[in-house]
Amino acid sequence: MPTTINTNLGTIQIEPAVLAQIAGVSAMESYGIVGMASKNAADGIFQLLRFENLSKGIEVDVDETSINIKLHVILEYGVRISTVGENIIDRVRFNVEQMTGLSVDNVEILVEGIRMD
Repeated sequence: MPTTINTNLGTIQIEPAVLAQIAGVSAMESYGIVGMASKNAADGIFQLLRFENLSKGIEVDVDETSINIKLHVILEYGVRISTVGENIIDRVRFNVEQMTGLSVDNVEILVEGIRMD
């Protein structure tokens, strides 16, 4: 369901896929993240998604008053998970709110894996 913004000049509709793309690019700017993980792993093995498929690792729930974003991520080995998670949350919330003018209620980070080089 698209988010609708009414202005004196007309109506703006923002699709959840657009919000997911903004969130994905914002998350990838954070230090310590390797990439997004596929959210539909039936056998428990998560796949690292390429840059053009970032939104497949993101769930956006939009209703009339709130936006909730859930990101499935893979982090680098050796980083402090809580610090990287907080940085991702701050960056995603800031960028989505700045680019759309909408308020983000909740950003949830699900660490699906750690990549060791």
